[in-house]
Amino acid sequence: MKMTRLMSMISLLGLFACGNAPKSLIAGPTQYTPTGLEVETFNTPGGKQVAITLIKHGSLEISYDGLSLQFDPVTELGKHTDYATEFPKADYIFVTHEHGDHLDPTAIEALTGDKTVFITNARCAEITGKGEVMANGDSRTLRDDIKVDAVPAYNYTEGHTNFHPQGRDNGFVLTLDGLRIYIAGDTEDVPEMADIKDIDIAFLPVNQPFTMTVEQCVAAAKVLQPKVLIPYHFSQTDLTSLPEQLPGIEVMLRQMQ
Repeated sequence: MKMTRLMSMISLLGLFACGNAPKSLIAGPTQYTPTGLEVETFNTPGGKQVAITLIKHGSLEISYDGLSLQFDPVTELGKHTDYATEFPKADYIFVTHEHGDHLDPTAIEALTGDKTVFITNARCAEITGKGEVMANGDSRTLRDDIKVDAVPAYNYTEGHTNFHPQGRDNGFVLTLDGLRIYIAGDTEDVPEMADIKDIDIAFLPVNQPFTMTVEQCVAAAKVLQPKVLIPYHFSQTDLTSLPEQLPGIEVMLRQMQ
């Protein structure tokens, strides 16, 4: 028995020595764009890289396999973002809901090229006069290796439900070559999060009364169990206690006010 266990350990060590160990989700250290924006890079299960540019507040760009996917791009918010010069034309633009810190027609126009697909909810499509509508529960396959699911995003706390009423707004779960990224939009820790499975990277908003308290973010993360949590849309909320409250989850505190 001892010899068998020893041989098994030697075989396992040989496997790691040969470079066949599981690849890390995080591909490398934080990088920066020429304008100083943070870029986090991750590996997909298939060995491709996904670069996420943390623009500000609820605004992200996700680059994958030559594609640019923009989420809630906003030009004037805290700091000016010149989407026409700082980013390529988007292949896909996703907008979670109608509030001005998420829906900005100027940014959408700057990012729109001949092949850009704009995906949003019914209210934003009505406001802008364009867009392909996804409602809570809808799924779309954008390419063989790219899928997006629209999931509920809303407030349930008494006195807050007018900010984001149930059934109107979206969060998005983006799957890229098996890597699953949850961009929650503006939401509290709603019960439907229990149906969101196998999340690698979660972007969760933390600023009451509009989204979550720190306690709600912790509760949501414990339900979702992402490998990586990046809080965003957090304004002046103190997030320093999150890492110690979420052992086993890589909490990346970044400039996403």
